Amino acid sequence: MSILRSVVRGVGSYLPAEVLTNADLTKIVDTSDEWIVERTGIRARHRAAPGEFTSDLAVAAARAALANAGLEPSDIDLVVVATATPDHTFPSTATEVQAKLGITRGFAYDIQAVCSGFVYALTTVDAQMKAGLAKRALVIGAETFSRILDWTDRTTCVLFGDGAGAVVVEAQWSAGTNDDHGLLAAHLRADGRFWDKLYVDGGPSTTGVAGHLRMEGREVFKHAVTNLAEVIEVLFEQTGLTGADIDWFVPHQANRRIIDATGRKLGIDPAKIVLTLERQGNTSAASIPLALDAAVRDGRIKRGDLVMLEAMGGGFTWGAALVRW
Repeated sequence: MSILRSVVRGVGSYLPAEVLTNADLTKIVDTSDEWIVERTGIRARHRAAPGEFTSDLAVAAARAALANAGLEPSDIDLVVVATATPDHTFPSTATEVQAKLGITRGFAYDIQAVCSGFVYALTTVDAQMKAGLAKRALVIGAETFSRILDWTDRTTCVLFGDGAGAVVVEAQWSAGTNDDHGLLAAHLRADGRFWDKLYVDGGPSTTGVAGHLRMEGREVFKHAVTNLAEVIEVLFEQTGLTGADIDWFVPHQANRRIIDATGRKLGIDPAKIVLTLERQGNTSAASIPLALDAAVRDGRIKRGDLVMLEAMGGGFTWGAALVRW
């Protein structure tokens, strides 16, 4: 029985020009390169320039993805931006991206699931394509977390970076097997009881200002490994696949310890894990598409490869998606 799949046609990314190394951060906050690397695996991250907004990063990544797909903005009828750092409270950053790209048809909206945003967005777009609401979509993860960091808090300001990644997905009829190209399965979760373990201490309805990121790192780590393994196991049960079948594991780039622990728990070969956090830090919703673009450009991810995506973010939100490239 044939079904509609959301097939990746192109991928692209953008990183701001400014690079902040761990050495640079030692001049801002009481920390050291050794302290950061040992706990996170991060050595550098990018920071958006003054006047460079989340929508600007998103547009640059979208243009790269369209070029990679051999498509024009006029071919797109849905734009979704996963972000926790929008240009404005409203309108959505997606509508601003839509306008900057010159797209005048279809629809656009933001998804706010923090670091899980890209997986949430891809899964939501897949459902809308199956419902016949769109044919081709830009799914973008874009963040300027540097704007919500407390640069006196060494436990958080060393972790995050700015950037954007995008994919173009197209609805295509497929055979309905694990050999199909596109999104094969996905599973999303959330548990709001833990909202105060990773949050921003501001907002329009509470303080009237954007606020700063706050995190209980040990609690996040404890939940991350368990939660991520759980949703991936659900996908294995749904598809009959195992960790040995995965060609590439593309996790949210939050912390090297979390990534390694999750990989071990699932029996995924470390050589199959795509890592970018060393030079990019945690770019929240942008981290998975940034890593995808890096692995496609250097030739690791090829057509037909089976790719597992996973992420957990504030909320808590978490989820995983299995994609045949």
